[in-house]
Amino acid sequence: MDTPVQRHGHEADRRLSSLVGLIAVLAVVVFAISLGFTAEQPPDSVSDIATILTLTFLVAVGTMVTAKVRIRSTTHSITWSETAILIGLALAPPPWVVLSTATGVAAAFVMLRLSAIKTVFSTGKNTLVAAAAGLTLTQLEGHWHLPGVLALIGPVGIAYLVATFLDEVMAIPVIAIASGNRIRRQFQSNWDLRAVGVVVRFVVIICTLFILRADPRLLLAVPPLVLSLHLAYSTRIRTRTEQQAWQRLARATDALNVVDLDQVLTTAVTEAAELFSADEVEIELREGGRTVRGGAAGVGYDGTTPPPSDTDGRIVPVSLEGHDRAEDIGMLRLRFAGPIDLSEREQYTLRTFASALCTAVRNAQAYAELARIADDNAYAATHDALTGLSNRRHLLDEGTAQLTTRHADGVTALVLIDLNHFKEVNDTLGHGAGDRVLIQVAERLRDAARPDDLVARLGGDEFAVLLRGLPAPAVAAHRAEALLAALHDPLDLDGMRISVEASGGIAVVPATGGMTELLRRADVAMYQAKRAGQRVATYAANRDTADLHRLTLGGELPRAVADHEFTVNFQPIVDLGSGKVIGAEALARWHHPTHGLIDPLRFLEAVERSGLLPAFAEAILDQALIAAGSWHDAGFDLPVSVNVSPRSLLDARFPGAVLARLRAHDLPPDRLVLELTETLTLSQLDVVDRVLSRLRDSGVRLALDDFGTGYSSLSLLSRIPVHELKIDRSFVTAMETAPEAAAVIRSTLDLGRSLDLTVVAEGVESEPQRRALWALGCAAGQGHLFARPLPAGALLAALHRGAGGQPGALASPLHDAGAVIRLPGRRAGGARTRPAPPAATDAHQP
Repeated sequence: MDTPVQRHGHEADRRLSSLVGLIAVLAVVVFAISLGFTAEQPPDSVSDIATILTLTFLVAVGTMVTAKVRIRSTTHSITWSETAILIGLALAPPPWVVLSTATGVAAAFVMLRLSAIKTVFSTGKNTLVAAAAGLTLTQLEGHWHLPGVLALIGPVGIAYLVATFLDEVMAIPVIAIASGNRIRRQFQSNWDLRAVGVVVRFVVIICTLFILRADPRLLLAVPPLVLSLHLAYSTRIRTRTEQQAWQRLARATDALNVVDLDQVLTTAVTEAAELFSADEVEIELREGGRTVRGGAAGVGYDGTTPPPSDTDGRIVPVSLEGHDRAEDIGMLRLRFAGPIDLSEREQYTLRTFASALCTAVRNAQAYAELARIADDNAYAATHDALTGLSNRRHLLDEGTAQLTTRHADGVTALVLIDLNHFKEVNDTLGHGAGDRVLIQVAERLRDAARPDDLVARLGGDEFAVLLRGLPAPAVAAHRAEALLAALHDPLDLDGMRISVEASGGIAVVPATGGMTELLRRADVAMYQAKRAGQRVATYAANRDTADLHRLTLGGELPRAVADHEFTVNFQPIVDLGSGKVIGAEALARWHHPTHGLIDPLRFLEAVERSGLLPAFAEAILDQALIAAGSWHDAGFDLPVSVNVSPRSLLDARFPGAVLARLRAHDLPPDRLVLELTETLTLSQLDVVDRVLSRLRDSGVRLALDDFGTGYSSLSLLSRIPVHELKIDRSFVTAMETAPEAAAVIRSTLDLGRSLDLTVVAEGVESEPQRRALWALGCAAGQGHLFARPLPAGALLAALHRGAGGQPGALASPLHDAGAVIRLPGRRAGGARTRPAPPAATDAHQP
């Protein structure tokens, strides 16, 4: 079955044949009429015969002396035949001129060995032109009574305009159909040069006629004059053609500057067909064996097993390689329906276009790979590797969006589901069986949920279902019962029937607190159900003894800031190979006099809303810089990492405050690493650009926290001038059991190396994890394997004690001193050698 492009080509061939056939039929009729007139009044002297032969010779020479323009595989010529025709009409009867024109043009094309269709078209066209010009002169005889020169110029000029108009009317549609252009566009192409040619030929005609009247011997001066004009005109055409070719090349290469590979290949096919007047263009890529084929009308084939081409003729191949010729990524082929030889300029243009196409394909492939990595990272960051359900982060993000923008959609509720006695399954049947149980539970919950619901696995044996668009809060309890009922039937596990019991907690969206509070309330309700021996319980505020939001309502945050109840612990960042500490991260804690130690996740949102963020941030930053100074004085020059709230970056005074605290504590700016989170949306980036630029220009280092866990990782990385990336702890935790997590870590490390960024893994809690990260090329990490968060003094004491007799180390080296090892990648230096600061890890303060 023909493709659209092939059908377009067949249709063009039919239209071309029909038009040429019509011209040929009309020309035969005119030729026959002229032959009849000549038979009635035949030449009766040697002079008449000589005149006919001379006219035939002049027409043949005028046809052969051409300015050539190539369109596709056909070379079109701009001739002097109209000049010979008009001179002949002034000297002989029109029927003689028509016969001489047909004979001379046909003889010239036969001698030039041109194609049959071109011979027929040109012979017929010029025959009709001669007949029209002769008829015009005949009609003007006896009606043109002007004195002197006008008596000659007037009739000849009108006849010449008729001949030129008819020539354009017949030639332009044929050329347009053959080249695939619109007729209007073809008419507008080089109209100025064609107009100059018309004027030049008319001047030659008039001069020749005047010379014949004055003294025929002066005709000897006409050939040199015509030759000079022809050379000048040909040079003008060639110059214009080359200028337009370079302009089209510039436009074609500029059109390739897109990042979508399909668009690059489609643009290359259509632009190359136009640029080189090729009948068909084919691009073959070595990677994947993909072939794209088409013409000026578009792509006709795109696949891996191309059929034979319908365009038989000359093939001009060129390799797709860059200017460095380092890699050949494929082949570009131009196909022409007939024999063709590219000029030296066209060959150079082809090589330049192929090089530009090679660069565009490489760029598009690189962008596609980055986009794939970003998509993989984003999916892995928002989905559970075992069950394929959404994870906690995705649940929180979707829930927050639901609460923020979709209040009119109905009531939103959360069902938290926990499997009872699941530990017994793992202990009795093994973790593999436990994983299969979790997978089946996930499938049942997904099937029982409605399309608008979001089913997530929060970790372990805990699941959550976000119910959206409920007509009333009471409906949430019925939906929760249906979800738990889906788990009632026993599971089939390797032929065994296993019953799974579960408890559920229901919470409806609270007035304040957002998604975090909703999740906390559902968790409270679930444990209420467990304690009461119920399958499902709905959150009741009067039974909630852990509602920490009452603290903010009591105005305790201002007192906490004033009384310095916010303190900072530090978790060391360690060189995975040597075990030496190369940095530390500041983690804020609230030592409440009544409630004890409060986790940052429970109070940071309240701090940001309270207006106390600047004072809170300054207190945390002061404690972090004091600790860094004390370590430096003790001989451990460690950078300290502090998290930054996105709200702080919206304050133009923030950079000045940070630099002032650095000066106050006499610390160089590169000893401070500010961690940024992916909650920075692209719209906010326009606001924070100036803040980040000032901090970076001042020497403060920037790190992108939890890289790959947000939808905007690559977009943020392209906008924020960071020095460091941090691998989220969820990937480190899952890397030993989930190949996807290891792939995310590997791609992040590759990206960090290519951009010359430091990469740190967080959540390193076991020696196998440390060794696996080291083997992948990760040089730095932090986690409970090395140390839990410690006060500044306790961390300093640990540094003095060291590990394995090495002060400044918290773990034994992976290799003995002097061992020959494979270096996994760039890594930071030891604690006493002022290394490049690592990326910050999991932080919890603005």
